[in-house]
Amino acid sequence: MKVDILCISAHPDDIELSCAGTVLKSIDQGKKVAIVDLTEGELGSRGSVKERYQEAADASKILGLSDRVNLQMADGFFEINEENLKRLIVQIRRFQPEIVLCNALSDRHPDHGRGGDLASRACFLSGLIKIETQYEGEKQNQWRPKAVYRYIQDRYMKPDFIVDISEYVDQKIESILAYKTQFYDPNSNEIETPISGKDFIEFLKGRWAGFGRTINVEYGEGFTAERTVGIEDLNHLL
Repeated sequence: MKVDILCISAHPDDIELSCAGTVLKSIDQGKKVAIVDLTEGELGSRGSVKERYQEAADASKILGLSDRVNLQMADGFFEINEENLKRLIVQIRRFQPEIVLCNALSDRHPDHGRGGDLASRACFLSGLIKIETQYEGEKQNQWRPKAVYRYIQDRYMKPDFIVDISEYVDQKIESILAYKTQFYDPNSNEIETPISGKDFIEFLKGRWAGFGRTINVEYGEGFTAERTVGIEDLNHLL
């Protein structure tokens, strides 16, 4: 299945928190979007792996994804090695995305920077013909995405560009709250964490509003680019 955009995340919910608005907007524009989660988020303080799979499925429906895959790497312990790179290369070649969105350059959770680095390296290696992979018994052709962009997560970074998500904030929040064990739920009896309080959602909205203000819209999502972004029309910079 070929998609236009492949989102790669260290944990289920990274995409929803960081770039769900961009995903929703892209799908509304007719793009196909898939997600590859590297881990099951099994080290999270709240919720079980089974619950997190169901929550990811619920969030995927809200987003309207074409597909979602979990590579079951070790949460907190996965490394950038040949085995994990090849596991991800299989998915990049399977989905053949033009654009990849992946974890931040660095962040509070060390899996985020490492996950983004793993994704970036896999995108390059996926284009090398001498690296052989198979999917469902069939040999795969090489594929290299045209662009890799890294979404901004918990720690602020100056973005290289910002996407206007003003029309999609409510739906983005709905996708986040699909992770009932992880985020604000007034009926939950689970241990409180830094991200489970109602104030965390307000913090997120403040971050999106700050990005939006930068480009004179209500809400935005910020990204960093691995290479200079080129355009064909100056009006795209308005």
